[in-house]
Amino acid sequence: MSSLLAAASFDVPTIEYGQLSPMLIIFGVAVLSLLVEAFAPRGSRRPIQLVLVFAGLAAAFAAVVMIRGTQHIAAMGSVAVDGPALFMQGAILVLAFIAALVMAERQVDPLGDAFAPRASALPGSTDEIAFTRLGWLQTEVWPLFLFSVGGMLLFPASADLLTMFVALEVVSLPLYIMAGLARRRRLLSQEAALKYFVLGAFSSAFFLYGTALFYGYAGSVDLSAISDALTANAGSMWLVITATGLVSVGLLFKIGAVPFHQWTPDVYQGSPTPVTGFMAACTKIAAFGALLRIMYVALGGIRWDWRPMMYVIAALTMIVGTLFALTQTDMKRMLAYSSIAQAGFMLVGVIATNQAGLSGTMVYLVAYGIATIGAFAIVTLVRDSTGEASHLSQWAGLGRKAPIVASAFALFLLAFAGIPLTSGFTGKFAVFTAGIAGGATPVVIIGLVASAVAAFFYVRVIVLMFFNEPTSDDGVSVVVPSGFTTLAITISVALTLVIGLVPQLILDLANQAGLFIR
Repeated sequence: MSSLLAAASFDVPTIEYGQLSPMLIIFGVAVLSLLVEAFAPRGSRRPIQLVLVFAGLAAAFAAVVMIRGTQHIAAMGSVAVDGPALFMQGAILVLAFIAALVMAERQVDPLGDAFAPRASALPGSTDEIAFTRLGWLQTEVWPLFLFSVGGMLLFPASADLLTMFVALEVVSLPLYIMAGLARRRRLLSQEAALKYFVLGAFSSAFFLYGTALFYGYAGSVDLSAISDALTANAGSMWLVITATGLVSVGLLFKIGAVPFHQWTPDVYQGSPTPVTGFMAACTKIAAFGALLRIMYVALGGIRWDWRPMMYVIAALTMIVGTLFALTQTDMKRMLAYSSIAQAGFMLVGVIATNQAGLSGTMVYLVAYGIATIGAFAIVTLVRDSTGEASHLSQWAGLGRKAPIVASAFALFLLAFAGIPLTSGFTGKFAVFTAGIAGGATPVVIIGLVASAVAAFFYVRVIVLMFFNEPTSDDGVSVVVPSGFTTLAITISVALTLVIGLVPQLILDLANQAGLFIR
């Protein structure tokens, strides 16, 4: 027996822990957060969780900075540590840090509900005690948040489809639960969570089926192996096209592209608002990173086969998102359809299939994510007696009630519209320029028209806030934010202006990231 074992040869796996340190730190902190939630006394959970979350995010970002410049396929070919992956991991960590500040708000429930006793609650009553607990001692959101962030870090760095599927599920499962945690809007929130879960399960099944077809074609789920098989023209191209379509469905669902967008407005409206901001900003970066890696690394050799499909999807996404946003009367639904339109603009960078398209999409993702978290942070502050005042009519005259808050929200809306001197203009300029260079001029023209139309509903809200009289009996007020939310909004405003006024800083950083390693 011993001789047989001695004769046998084993490939000892090599794990580059240093290169994987950003993900390992986040997953390690997530496990610690889970243990704290299980065993720490209730009264001490919140401060411990906040220390773990912010320290973990900061340490993971420091690890990303330390390994910058690395170009290596780690973890036995499963994880790509390269410029684009590190850029997107750094962006996810920064945006997650800002989103965590909003979720840590004490005057607003970390899950989106007002921190104030019910009108019917008497001092010392069961209702008041229960609601005070709900107000800011609700801490089970943090392990879910950290596990989702860890999956987001792995998603754009996955070098094979199986690892990418695992990352997709690690991202999604905590989000399904977080979407249903708004207790004061329980029915709406749970409906959002159920829709997100059911449709997300369908999209994951499509992705997994496409992965199986790619394995049948190339004999491997490794992205570079699929590219090599395509170069050798092995097997049936119909199998490849079918597999490409199925895998694309799973990723296009996550970014909210048409026709896989139906979940977006309902989930954005029903989810706790801080969770919505986190989901809208960080999930898009992770999903676009995975989509870019597949299209550029594995399927770059057959770009002329999948680009027509992406042309149509990008155009429909911009048109549908813009037109439906025009008809919305709920602020969160309007921002949801705005998010759909923004995804269409980002797809222009994907179909460019050049380095400018890759770097332009990454810049746009960062610009959009910062403005999105800031916008949803402000939505949490505008309230009436029933909770968040999300109907557009309730925002009339907000500029007179809270001029600083309204001005910050106006800045974020102008960034979404792509007005010069804001971060949104920098992102749109980058992807549209790359699209023209990549031969996607017709889609760019559609994008320019959609941007002009979209500016109408953004400006409509600004006019409503600053030039309409507030209704005297509307009961709407702006909650005074704590230091956490104030810091989140301040950072978002500052970065939105910096990226708009000094765009070369982030453009150079994205260009230096280079291309995906194979």
